[in-house]
Amino acid sequence: MALTEEQKEIKKEYAKYKRIVTELAGEIHDIVEDTIWSEYVKLAELSEKVSLAMEDVNAFKAKHDFLK
Repeated sequence: MALTEEQKEIKKEYAKYKRIVTELAGEIHDIVEDTIWSEYVKLAELSEKVSLAMEDVNAFKAKHDFLK
């Protein structure tokens, strides 16, 4: 099934939401892998940001059935 132009734009916006989560997860990964002993205090804040960003992703996805 071909996507409409509106659906293509929605998919682009969805990708932006997902990118935010991925970037935050990457920051957590870098801390865990490289600097856990000096930057572990950042993990709680980053975890909260991931949680909030995932809520945004899931809410956006719920609004647009074709993304499921």
